[in-house]
Amino acid sequence: MRAVVQRVRQARVVVAGEVVGEISGGLCVLIAIAPQDDQRTVVWMARKLAALRIFEDESGKMNRSVIEAAGSILLVSQFTLLADASHGHRPSFIGAARPEQADPLVQALAAQLRAGHGLRIEEGRFGAQMLVELCNDGPVTIILDSPAEQG
Repeated sequence: MRAVVQRVRQARVVVAGEVVGEISGGLCVLIAIAPQDDQRTVVWMARKLAALRIFEDESGKMNRSVIEAAGSILLVSQFTLLADASHGHRPSFIGAARPEQADPLVQALAAQLRAGHGLRIEEGRFGAQMLVELCNDGPVTIILDSPAEQG
């Protein structure tokens, strides 16, 4: 599982002219599922996202999590994060899970963040052509790879 995490002041996802997910502050998380990902990966990523200390405290240091900052998460599935563009000019997407595996794991991640960490989660629409609009705060952008992706 790979995530691109952006600290945002606001973010939203638009599909066919309709806003399907929107937050006023917190994290915009673009998430990609790999074939080897499973429920353990979901739990790992949910813990990491909920605890990632990238919000400033009263001293201006990045010491607060999205929970401590009373933020929300906009979770957007994006299989292209696992593209391999090392050969030629057309990326290969064989490193990304098939939709029938990926969609349930994205849903499980959203559920884990809601139930397990008490976060407000907004989502994109899996498989749709989406416009993601955001105001990156900082800018702060972190790339997270689950342990399976690191090896």
